[in-house]
Amino acid sequence: MRQTCNSDGGVGSTENVQVRGITLLPIFVDTPIAAPNPETKLLADFKKDTYLSKVYLAGREYLNEEGQTSVSPLIGKIMQQIGTDPTLCPEYPSYFGLPEFTRRATELVLGRDCHAIVENRVLGVQTVGSTGAVRLGAELLKHWYNVSGVWCGPVYLSSPCDDSLAGIFEAAGIQDVRRYRYWDTEQRGVCVQKMMEDLEMAPEQSVIVLSASAHCPTGSDLSQKHWRLLTQLMVRCMFFPFFLLPAQGLCHGDFEQDAWPVRLCASLGMELLCAQSFSHSFGLYGERVGHLLCVLKQSSTLLAVQSQAEKQVRALWSRPSVGGARVVATVLCNPAHHVEWQEGVKSMVERGILVRERLREKLRLLGCPGSWDHLIQQGGLYCCTGLNVQQVEFLEKRRHIYLHPNGCLNVSGINSRNLDYVAESIHLALTSVF
Repeated sequence: MRQTCNSDGGVGSTENVQVRGITLLPIFVDTPIAAPNPETKLLADFKKDTYLSKVYLAGREYLNEEGQTSVSPLIGKIMQQIGTDPTLCPEYPSYFGLPEFTRRATELVLGRDCHAIVENRVLGVQTVGSTGAVRLGAELLKHWYNVSGVWCGPVYLSSPCDDSLAGIFEAAGIQDVRRYRYWDTEQRGVCVQKMMEDLEMAPEQSVIVLSASAHCPTGSDLSQKHWRLLTQLMVRCMFFPFFLLPAQGLCHGDFEQDAWPVRLCASLGMELLCAQSFSHSFGLYGERVGHLLCVLKQSSTLLAVQSQAEKQVRALWSRPSVGGARVVATVLCNPAHHVEWQEGVKSMVERGILVRERLREKLRLLGCPGSWDHLIQQGGLYCCTGLNVQQVEFLEKRRHIYLHPNGCLNVSGINSRNLDYVAESIHLALTSVF
């Protein structure tokens, strides 16, 4: 059948199409509309909003004081140099990406002196952002985790977590995706005891997806003491840790501290996966520079895992883009650039801390009920305010401030121009909606 258009542009009746006497049946005619992505819908609603003082706090990017994404002068200079370098040939990279990038990305997480690196049992693969890193990791787990048996999960995600994670694992064929409790709404912090209780009940060989630092979307992390307890549990129950590290350095301003949980597990001889992204720390959002790090138990398995990773990469995206990865590699390979870049990341962290402190103080002066100390106890881009669904809706409908439905927001979206308005609006939501 064929769909015809009316004079007003609408879709008319559906007819069969015949080509040389053969009837061609429509393939996509009954395709249903997919459920709208909440994040996409929220951004669309914000763009349609004509209120001049509207504020969008649900974005994923780091915004500067002017409310814009940007690259530092260092990164801009390097991008220009690379773009005009006549010695760079426009060739395909390997399936694993640029070797200098994967090497430096691996060292940034594990440290150069890591035993796993020295013993040649680490695999690094350049990916299409952290999303590609998670997908590649999921494919490897689905096909080659516990090959001697039949493994199809479960994978445990924190509650709450990034909305896309469950879909990525399910798209890789892992249907048994479960949740462990992570955020305590009343205490406004990590509910460590409930988290441990949930994981104690998990079957052996479960994959536990963990945020190494700057948990998305709450900004609340485990202490080093709690990380040690968790690693003991994972070793005892034979769990497999899958770390997320999308913004190394943006939590504490210290790259080693932000990667400490990954280094702890590696030092204990644990196998693990770690999905990295360089979008935030370099401002390269459109370049989608990601990396999957795989720490193995034995160096003898490295070639086999490499071959399977290459097979999956060829089916997923074949070869990654080199532009952004070359920028990252140039910075990480040059000691002077490396120091300047780290200082730039620290300034981003300091601004985030200042925003949190000012927001807490504004809320205190306005007489907002309850304690708001959790704002400065969290780290990274994200913050969980503790506002309920009704209060978030009040902010959107009455004050034109857009947050995630769970009350989490991106602190970098708050600046000197909108801080007072945001604080006053939160106060109104708290005192008007219960």
